[in-house]
Amino acid sequence: MYRRYHYDIIKERIQEPRAAIQVIAGPRQVGKTTVVNQVLNDIKIQYISETADGVQHDNTKLISEIWASARSKMQFNKLDEFLIVIDEIQKLDNWSEYIKREWDYDTTKGINIKVVLLGSSRLLLKQGLTESLAGRYEMIRMGHWSYAEMRDAFGWNVNQYIYYGGYPQGARYVNNEKRWRAYIKDAIIEPIVGKDILMTTTVYKPALLRQLFTLGCDYSGELLSLNKALGQLADAGNITTLANYIRLLGDCQAITTLQKYANDNARKYNSIPKFQVYNTALLSANAGRGFETEFTDPKRWGRWAESAVGAHIVGNAEEIGYDVYYWRDNDLEVDFVLVKDGAIVALEVKSGSHTTNKGLPIFMDKFSPKMAFIVGGEAISIEEFLLMDLERLWE
Repeated sequence: MYRRYHYDIIKERIQEPRAAIQVIAGPRQVGKTTVVNQVLNDIKIQYISETADGVQHDNTKLISEIWASARSKMQFNKLDEFLIVIDEIQKLDNWSEYIKREWDYDTTKGINIKVVLLGSSRLLLKQGLTESLAGRYEMIRMGHWSYAEMRDAFGWNVNQYIYYGGYPQGARYVNNEKRWRAYIKDAIIEPIVGKDILMTTTVYKPALLRQLFTLGCDYSGELLSLNKALGQLADAGNITTLANYIRLLGDCQAITTLQKYANDNARKYNSIPKFQVYNTALLSANAGRGFETEFTDPKRWGRWAESAVGAHIVGNAEEIGYDVYYWRDNDLEVDFVLVKDGAIVALEVKSGSHTTNKGLPIFMDKFSPKMAFIVGGEAISIEEFLLMDLERLWE
């Protein structure tokens, strides 16, 4: 079975002396549970592994019961250490308060129980970690599968990855587009918009959230003002509502929006947003007409190519620590502007829909970036970029 690089990180931290709760966060269907089970099969420490999926959200006594069982096993078997793993932890009300209570008790009493929690990306982070568990946890972020991982695990070429994205379970269905599309919608999209967000946040217009998700996927790689977006949504709310829902979808690492790069924050935040999917499977499931059809249409394939490059960029932004923008001045444009510690990297995607790069030289003259290049040109291909460790851009 293929092992993501997170396997080594998780195994090493579990085997270290007890110091912090290990929180594994990431979007749906990226293999969080699988990689933890791989580690559990390869370590000698005894453990309890439970999931809050399917448990009543107010059943917080589950946490106390797990800890009581762990302490009993340690005492009965005279164990020096023990491991607790709880999956989908964010589905329990006030989970962080109960985890804090048990963790602090063990710390005070010198009980060597280590803890691994799994949950949904930044929704989990915002729903308790920064408040109740501040200073008590380390974050292990698991994003969508990269092109290198899908290539190595399933033998995909770059064009398959551009269209079908990085969901490993979906790889088995790519020879049957109807079945693959059903899997993406039923196993990924529906739980995100119909379950995950609604369980952690009050959403007054669920239908609007669902419509906005579809619209955002369909417009990936394109600019769309929120005022125009309102005009295309049947259950329209207001600009503030849309902006909040976009933030929630970003917390799930589904879709996000990029703002225009400028020297002042006011111009950034007041700009027309550019929509971007975190995984091109979401674009294909909503707007795709089939791999062969899209691949042989140069103009439309350009959207997929740019979205794949953008997904690679936004998917690594949090872990590496850079901000992502676009730049536009009349008809001059730069697809992506990355900023880390004041250093700018600008790149333009050359594809079926982009054959010129007049905006890049103008941007370079105006902002003096550390680096600027074309993806898809002679210097670096889209495949090479998708295989790139983006942290190297600031070396």
